[in-house]
Amino acid sequence: MILYMRQHGISPNDIEDFSKEKLMQIEEIAKDEKIVAIGEIGLDYYWNKENKELQKELFIKQIEIANRLNLPIVIHTRDAAVDTIQILKEYPVNNKGIFHCCPLNQELIKSGLELGFYISFSGNITFKNAKSDVVVPLVPMNRLLIETDSPYLTPEPFRGTRNDSSKVKLVAERIAKIHGITLEEVAKITYENANTIFNI
Repeated sequence: MILYMRQHGISPNDIEDFSKEKLMQIEEIAKDEKIVAIGEIGLDYYWNKENKELQKELFIKQIEIANRLNLPIVIHTRDAAVDTIQILKEYPVNNKGIFHCCPLNQELIKSGLELGFYISFSGNITFKNAKSDVVVPLVPMNRLLIETDSPYLTPEPFRGTRNDSSKVKLVAERIAKIHGITLEEVAKITYENANTIFNI
């Protein structure tokens, strides 16, 4: 089963779009009942090392929008785990959210779970050196989500090609194997979790 939903926000990789007017537009658009989250928002120090303070400011302002509208957030974090968690502690998110395409960082996952967030895995858990046998079991089944991150992070054995939604099954199969459950159970659990966090 595939969920289609809409989220709205400024990614840290689209920082050039940051303005007071743009934030006002986001808040206005996000009042539409079709919008289920503010995202993806967060910090990316891999691609953007020169504007960390601006990224932090934008992240915080969008958390504030999410809180005013009682929406969850969808978090992008890359090479920025410490600052991401610090901001989430200092600026609590009322309706929590998801660590989108979560890096396979045990401390980040543990901290995210402690703060009440869901963890979403993509094709990266199928990579040979991913240590997914260690990382995936850290996430309780009632906080687990899966995704494509299309067109990136294509699962094995198609790594290096363009990703699409047909390949999310490979992510679910990896999780099923790690937990010793069926593919159908993973699909049901993650579908129900998505409905819960997005209040569908």
